[in-house]
Amino acid sequence: MTDATGTEVVLPQWDSAWESGQESAQQSGQESERASSREAEQSVADAVSALNARAALVDGVEPVSGHVLQAVAKGSAHTLLVRAGDLAGDAGTSGDDAEPVAVAVATGSDPAEAVVAPEFRRRGAGTALVLAVLDRQGAVWAYGNLPAAAALAARLGLVCTRELLQLRRTSTTRDRVELPDGVRIRGFVPGRDDSAFLAVNARAFAWHPEQGRLDEAGLQAELAQDWFDPAGFFLAVSGPPDDERVLGFHWTKRHTVDPTPGAGSVPGDATVAADGSGQPGPVGEIYVLGVDPESPVRGLGTPLTAAGLNYLADRGLCTVMLYVEADNAPALKLYRRLGFSVAVSNVVYSRPT
Repeated sequence: MTDATGTEVVLPQWDSAWESGQESAQQSGQESERASSREAEQSVADAVSALNARAALVDGVEPVSGHVLQAVAKGSAHTLLVRAGDLAGDAGTSGDDAEPVAVAVATGSDPAEAVVAPEFRRRGAGTALVLAVLDRQGAVWAYGNLPAAAALAARLGLVCTRELLQLRRTSTTRDRVELPDGVRIRGFVPGRDDSAFLAVNARAFAWHPEQGRLDEAGLQAELAQDWFDPAGFFLAVSGPPDDERVLGFHWTKRHTVDPTPGAGSVPGDATVAADGSGQPGPVGEIYVLGVDPESPVRGLGTPLTAAGLNYLADRGLCTVMLYVEADNAPALKLYRRLGFSVAVSNVVYSRPT
């Protein structure tokens, strides 16, 4: 493939997910083949993580999301890894044709995610990757919707089919938690509350392309993450302790390093030193907030949000971020009332239908 500047890019083939290779190796009884597959997958995971980190330092936003990085590490994602030798007339910064310079990742039927190393941009790799992922997945994420991404989308005639906003606020004031009569907030108990939480989550996010499909396996994977803290996972419940009903939840997350340091332009955001030095972060996150649409009690969103914000503030996390769909008017109204404002716009691009 040749881009507008005449740079030729020869893309490799999409890889196969690791589980397929593992199953084949197990069936054939070739332990060495299975080990080799694992090593190769780890090598790809390391390359994707490194490219993601390099781009985030320059762009202020991670181009590959955390759950996709996890999928790559587990071998449940397909990757299209471009190396320096795939760019005609180019060798890597170390003179190594095998140096990873760009990658696209596909998981299930979700929009793909892609990144090009900053020093290898404007050489056709980005255009080639986007065209390849559109052919395979039909859509691609542009986290931060950076000017270069928007310009490429316009040049290719792509349209925005989804917008996911990151909102932020920085506050040192504790929020008041005022609960409706008969409702109390307590912590999530792993193993005991799993089913009740999943049922409420399924109803609250039946419309959502990612959160709505969370199942028991997905929940257990989340609970096993290093960042998980049951003390920061709140449930709004009613009824006697031996016959409780879960009405809503607020799951918080603590980032030791800010995943979008470029969002520090939000007034009062103190996650980056004034001179720009040091690692960005830490920052808190409203990871998931949901209220059962079948709940007989209304007005739970505000106290649940406040409980989580106070938990994060008590741990020194005064800057808090969250993600919300741009067309989710009720949620936007709640968050803006609590002092949040838009910091980053993430969009999905696809070909017009």
